[in-house]
Amino acid sequence: MKLSVIVTTYNRPDALKKVLQGLYAQTRLPDEILVADDGSGPDTRVMLTGFKHRPGPAVFHVWQKDLGFRAARARNKAVAAASGDYLVFLDGDCIPGPHFLADHLALSEPGCFFQGKRVLVDESTSPTFDITDCLSFGRLLFWALAGHLGNAHHIFRIPFFPGLKKSHGLSGIRSCNMGVFKTDVVAVNGFNHDFEGWGREDSEFAVRLFKHGLVRKDHPFRAVCYHLWHRENLRNRLSDNDRLLKKAMAADSHVCRNGLNRLKAHGSLYDLNSSDTAG
Repeated sequence: MKLSVIVTTYNRPDALKKVLQGLYAQTRLPDEILVADDGSGPDTRVMLTGFKHRPGPAVFHVWQKDLGFRAARARNKAVAAASGDYLVFLDGDCIPGPHFLADHLALSEPGCFFQGKRVLVDESTSPTFDITDCLSFGRLLFWALAGHLGNAHHIFRIPFFPGLKKSHGLSGIRSCNMGVFKTDVVAVNGFNHDFEGWGREDSEFAVRLFKHGLVRKDHPFRAVCYHLWHRENLRNRLSDNDRLLKKAMAADSHVCRNGLNRLKAHGSLYDLNSSDTAG
């Protein structure tokens, strides 16, 4: 099964570099990496050129103009360009543990989407924390005992612990660590472009996956990523986004009207030109 990783980013090339280094250190490498860039400046593109000729999976830079927080549309542009059967969504400040993708694939299942977990790296530790910490359980345990990791119980990898399934529930839904078959993403028309500003676009996406007939799958000790500290995003559109979420919950349809189809309508499906591509 071909695996595409979609990494969302905006003007944090230092953190994005750590995430990409983590993806290149996987026990099961991705088949391709697509950076869903919500309008970063040139520093991100410069950083990505360092991965252009690196052995391993190709890295594609899928960029859109900076017109405010439009993560939903940025993800959809990458979805449209992805060639994988299975898509893993990851944020550009979340370093994947070494078994992250192997676990995602092991836990993938038709009729399900998978919601992964994250460990929170605190402000003082985030500047130096990288894949070398993720590769060493001793270092992770040290940071946890020193109080620098939130949700530290997730550092324990227990493969034989069973995955948990539920047919509803939005608590803990985060597109910073989520796995979905591409056919299911297309079936619900991807993320909803009506969401602008931080918040709820991932929950609304999950609502429509449930309405499509999928079951949520979780595992507390596999497919874990490490979230680097940052200041909270502005939440000036949160009330509008809450209304969009409630509307999706009350709707009969699992398809949003303003999603992947809008990219097709504007001729930007598979929009990967030479200036927007690395690899």
